[in-house]
Amino acid sequence: MRIVIDLQACQGSSTNRGIGRYSMALLQGMLRQAGGHELHVAVNNHFPDAVADLRRTLGEFLPQSQIGGYTLPAQIWEHQPLNSWRVRAAEQLREHYLAGLKPDVVHMSSLFEGLGEDACTSALHSRGDFDTAVTLYDLIPLIRKETYLTDPNVANWYYRKLQSLKNAELLLAISGYSRQEAMEALQLPDEQVVNISSAVDTIFVPRAMSAEAELALRGKYKLTRPFIMYTGGIDYRKNIDGLIAAYAKLPAEQRRQYQLAVVCSVKQEDRLRLLAIAARHGVPEGDVVLTGFVSDDELVSLYNLTSLFVFPSLQEGFGLPALEAMSCGVPVIGSNNSSIPEVIGRADALFDPNHIEQITAKMQEVLSTPAFGAALRAHGLEQAKLFSWDASAKTALGAFEQVHQRRLDSRRVAVTVGGTLTQTPGTRRPRLAYVSPLPPERSGIADQSVELLPELARYYDIEVVVNQHEVGERWIAANFPVRDSAWFDANAERYDRVLYHFGNSGFHAHMFGLLARHPGVVVLHDFYLSGAAHYLSSLNRESNAYARMLYQSHGYAALMHEKAEGREASYYHYPCNKPVLDQAAGVIVHSSYSQQLAKRWYGADQYRDWRYIPLLRSQPGTLDRAAARAALGLGDDDFLVCSFGLLAVTKCNDKILEAWLNSDLAKAKNCHLVFVGENHVGPFGNALAARMAGHANVKITGFVSQETFRTYLAAADCGVQLRSRSRGETSLTILDSLAYGLPTIINAHGSAVEIPDHVAIKLPDEFTDAELSGAILRLRDEAGLAERLIADSAEYMHRVHHPAAVGAAYHAAIEDFARHSPRAQYQQVLAALGEITAVAEPDEQDWVQVAASLAANAPPRNVPQLLVDIGGTESDPAARARLLRLLAAPPEGYRVEPVRHEEDGYHYARRYTLALIGREELTLADAVADVSPRDALLVLGAAGSGAPATAAAALHNRGVTLFDGAEGSLHAA
Repeated sequence: MRIVIDLQACQGSSTNRGIGRYSMALLQGMLRQAGGHELHVAVNNHFPDAVADLRRTLGEFLPQSQIGGYTLPAQIWEHQPLNSWRVRAAEQLREHYLAGLKPDVVHMSSLFEGLGEDACTSALHSRGDFDTAVTLYDLIPLIRKETYLTDPNVANWYYRKLQSLKNAELLLAISGYSRQEAMEALQLPDEQVVNISSAVDTIFVPRAMSAEAELALRGKYKLTRPFIMYTGGIDYRKNIDGLIAAYAKLPAEQRRQYQLAVVCSVKQEDRLRLLAIAARHGVPEGDVVLTGFVSDDELVSLYNLTSLFVFPSLQEGFGLPALEAMSCGVPVIGSNNSSIPEVIGRADALFDPNHIEQITAKMQEVLSTPAFGAALRAHGLEQAKLFSWDASAKTALGAFEQVHQRRLDSRRVAVTVGGTLTQTPGTRRPRLAYVSPLPPERSGIADQSVELLPELARYYDIEVVVNQHEVGERWIAANFPVRDSAWFDANAERYDRVLYHFGNSGFHAHMFGLLARHPGVVVLHDFYLSGAAHYLSSLNRESNAYARMLYQSHGYAALMHEKAEGREASYYHYPCNKPVLDQAAGVIVHSSYSQQLAKRWYGADQYRDWRYIPLLRSQPGTLDRAAARAALGLGDDDFLVCSFGLLAVTKCNDKILEAWLNSDLAKAKNCHLVFVGENHVGPFGNALAARMAGHANVKITGFVSQETFRTYLAAADCGVQLRSRSRGETSLTILDSLAYGLPTIINAHGSAVEIPDHVAIKLPDEFTDAELSGAILRLRDEAGLAERLIADSAEYMHRVHHPAAVGAAYHAAIEDFARHSPRAQYQQVLAALGEITAVAEPDEQDWVQVAASLAANAPPRNVPQLLVDIGGTESDPAARARLLRLLAAPPEGYRVEPVRHEEDGYHYARRYTLALIGREELTLADAVADVSPRDALLVLGAAGSGAPATAAAALHNRGVTLFDGAEGSLHAA
């Protein structure tokens, strides 16, 4: 393989930090272990002094011809908004340069460069020319965003880097903890992240010092007594404040015996702050020593001189200083969190850094127990032998080989086993318009998009299209240009792909018109779209929208039903979605239940080309359940039952409440029922609130933040997520409960039927109070049941709903629709006709005949029409009555459409029919009838329609069945 190493980590501000040293050591290890691989180094010419240094340093390992540099625009500090265009241009130029080297793999030794300097790193614009690997040190700013990402410009910079991490084909984690952190926080598949571990430079060894050298070093840094040492930087997560507080709590005699040396660069403001902390804790001046920057040689000597090394960090990607100290034969103690335990490798050398007294106690134990200190010294020297740069380099190269082999395998087939389509090298990534509500809109589809967009961005250049004033999610705002629907309407031709997310609410009303003008793939989150259509009709400019879509979807019988039963009954009964299904370039659904509904309403052919893709849901990783319960004021013996989501009759909240109140659960003071969501506005919500009045252990939270929502998910003992009157939706809250490892009770209704029986407790569709309360009591009282459900749901969610797999399935479906859908095939024909036009110029009549042929050759519609010739009905009351019967109850398998024969053929008689059924207020235009094979023609009236026999014969020749007016003639249909 040809491997190119981007070595900007050794050029800018990272050069003399741990990242720069790690990058150089790993590169040198790879050069030693390269075997038959060809390694090249790419550097950024913006740092000429560093380029010269690297050429000298690497010259003994590589020929100069394999060390190349790229030149980029100046002032590309990524966190400055005014530099946005230059940043993106620089990214394109850098990736273009790298592609020109014809690499198989490009390795970025540090991705998080460019904050305040002219470094440039990205994996955002790959054209399929090579695989990208990135060294992953940690995701601390993401995990602790409230501390590190408060500046919106810095946050935007960081979230763009996170998208590059997701886009990269391979991450090289520096510890097992960093690997797990990446898989959980970024929802990456196992094979995408490899732990290559870490090591230390060969200079970190036990060292004997002359008395003069020791005295000089101590004098330089005012170390007048034996000392306790820390190194690793000044940062909130390094917990230096906690270390000073723990040192201050040492017994007075021991404190007087040892100084505390903080060995690292210290800004003046940090120096003053730390010395003030020491003084506040009663530590005499001079007992806490802040050395400032020390050279590598001095650092090794200080390690060898110290009596104890303490590493109190709150979070580390690896914790290199601890390994350096152990390699020098120093007793080392450290935090019991993140990667530090795997570095130190000894449980009795760990403490909880959040408890000052534990740090103090462990320090005191080592300093007062010589045997323990000696054991730690011996252990550290042996533990350090487990880490080497050659081993890390060998693992990295092996990972490169595996990712390259996957690419070679994928080129042999169009689609991989996982469904991911390969990208032709050198081609531009398709540009995708993503049309969906986004946070802060109160929509489950908006929340799901937050997780889906980063997955799709691995395959597409994405712009999001919204109909809202702001987009509040930082990852989206940082990575994807935001367009409003009017801009998209005017610029839709810019996009190669369009993806619409349709749900049954007002958030999606604007999409009906956009889809009609700019067809794209539709993700049908709810099979029923009647609620959204009703909302569209409530807008002044679209007063007829609901009736029009109701007619288009279900014919005149639906309009008659609405008149008789009312609008609410109508939109609960009818899906009202046929225009969306017909205009879509492809349809994606999240359950087979939606496919069953399509068959019921429109026939099996309607969903034949649909793609079923499970709803994406991230698993949160390790949960701090105790902290969540404490935040909600719950005790250890409290039993919390939650139902999540907007309260409504469709969620069976009233049934949950009745089952609770009619059981022993309501009498137990330690049992709590909480509806986590906003109450329904209206009679249902009012009745629910009145029924729970006086029951202190039952409450409705109202709308809550995502943070509070997740706190309840983490704290609950049981989730109850029931459904009724399903509209074809997939319950996001069921998946939320399962993803959080919450034992969940569901009922066999709608798409919930598809949840495996072993993953949740599944009640009958129509359950009783006793069945529901009994299931809750089982979870509370039956030993081992909750644990089994938690384990089974975790396995199910990872296997079926993992974001990476779902994102790959979306990509495969979108690309397949782009090539093979009926709309795509139609566009291919048009393109071919255009090519013919370049050879010979057609006249108007040629185009008319071509258009007629295209229409005639179109596949037959899903539900055939019964065309009823009304020519004889005006003067025939019996014929009109029969027509009304047909309109109200169409023959099975047919859609009834009254027609009138005119000179150019049959036309739909919509205005006449609307008057006949008493819906004159509606507006539906008459038009030429769209006749297809499998349709039928029925002539009403005693004297027949008067239509020329040749017209009927022509229809018959096109596959249309002819019926006379006899009452029994339709039975043949």
